[in-house]
Amino acid sequence: MPGGRLTQQERQQIALGLADGLAYAEIARRLERPTSTITREVMRNGGPTAYRADLAHRATERRAHRRRQAAPRGSDAPPQPHGRDAEAVREYEETFTTVLIATGTPKMMARVLTCLYTSDAGSLTAAELVQRLQVSPASISKAIAFLEGQGLVRRERDERRRERYVADNDVWYQSMVASAQGTAQLAETARQGVGVLGPDTPAAVRLENIARFLDFVGESITRAAEQAREILHAQPETQPETPSGGN
Repeated sequence: MPGGRLTQQERQQIALGLADGLAYAEIARRLERPTSTITREVMRNGGPTAYRADLAHRATERRAHRRRQAAPRGSDAPPQPHGRDAEAVREYEETFTTVLIATGTPKMMARVLTCLYTSDAGSLTAAELVQRLQVSPASISKAIAFLEGQGLVRRERDERRRERYVADNDVWYQSMVASAQGTAQLAETARQGVGVLGPDTPAAVRLENIARFLDFVGESITRAAEQAREILHAQPETQPETPSGGN
């Protein structure tokens, strides 16, 4: 895969690929780029329906200029554990943050969530978040208050009595259940319209079909979330040690 930033010509190819309805993986294959590069490029520049090559290119140049200006500030960033590639980690965090923003999460809240999800401990203190994101303590406090209100993080005290913010794995389960409940409410509302508009009328038939569809989807989401919940807490399988000197 070629390295370096995307060129303006590559961005034009991305725009053409999106217009043709190509998947990110196919666009990436044609450009000989990682799929994550295409995903990040599109999601941070308007999404698949609003992506514009020229605007994306100018926006990238502006971001690069700001990054160069801010370089001395982040020069003391701690080394990556486990021998990780710092640049690859940074790019992945940008991709994850961009996708969270595309789902409706405010930017700073998305950045905080990404930090929590990509930390080995799964929790960070306010000071650690300030250091990693290079933002003010007030920004972290505001983001945590929002995320806590949404049930996306919780607070706990460590052995040094410091307050830590935790991204609980069960957040994804609770999110799916809440989605299913909202779908069930929408189905019930659609079904109420059947009686109002009159059975067997075209509008009533349409609403009944919508309600049946939503019933099925909501029940499927709930059932799948219940069945898959344990996956959120699964531990990696440990490989048995090979005895030394064996036959």
